[in-house]
Amino acid sequence: MVKIARPTRGAWLLAVEAAFVVLFLVGVAMLHVPASLMLGGVLGVVATEREMSRPAGVQRRGRGAEG
Repeated sequence: MVKIARPTRGAWLLAVEAAFVVLFLVGVAMLHVPASLMLGGVLGVVATEREMSRPAGVQRRGRGAEG
């Protein structure tokens, strides 16, 4: 059986942020589709760079840890 973890506060915030960006792009697409595609590409690059700039999480050594 697989245990599903509850989303953290950061995960909820990321989901809400993504929903707002999608709604914004849909609104722009109603006016001008090529503009929404360009904005989506730029926002995708910004989001990727932002995620890559975060430091990786460090796990504590403890029970069951190798080494």
